[in-house]
Amino acid sequence: MTDIRNSLQRIATDVDLGKSVQLGDFINLYGCSIGNETKIGPFVEVQRGARVGQRCKISSHSFICEGVTIEDEVFVGHGVMFTNDPFPRATNPDGSQQFDGDWETVETVVEKGASLGSNATILCGIRIGAGALIGAGSVVTKDVPPGAIVAGVPARPLATKSP
Repeated sequence: MTDIRNSLQRIATDVDLGKSVQLGDFINLYGCSIGNETKIGPFVEVQRGARVGQRCKISSHSFICEGVTIEDEVFVGHGVMFTNDPFPRATNPDGSQQFDGDWETVETVVEKGASLGSNATILCGIRIGAGALIGAGSVVTKDVPPGAIVAGVPARPLATKSP
């Protein structure tokens, strides 16, 4: 990892990088903001309009799309995928290819200190509460309360963490 832009990274000029951000190789960042002291592993894409807070860890092969807000101190495991369209389509009803503006982005929020296990899929419109833990491989289809531990497909409550 490196804390400077290099030839193995695609970082657009419109990216707001905080102080002491560490960036892995083969990443793609554009139109997003990354908070201070956040670490982003290799093969991660963060799209336009996404926000990642301070002191987060985004592990390799994760995808953070437009409309996603990740608050401070969040752990994102390897291969975590976010969605931002509940009914994705390649074409419009008339058969023409869809482009920006042909769908509405639905926002998702991951609150402070939450942890998302490897290969979790987070559907759009979800709020994951502060300190919540999402089990590896889970598909999150509903809001997760603060401090909850959920896992499965679809993710279901297992327990609540004690403070």
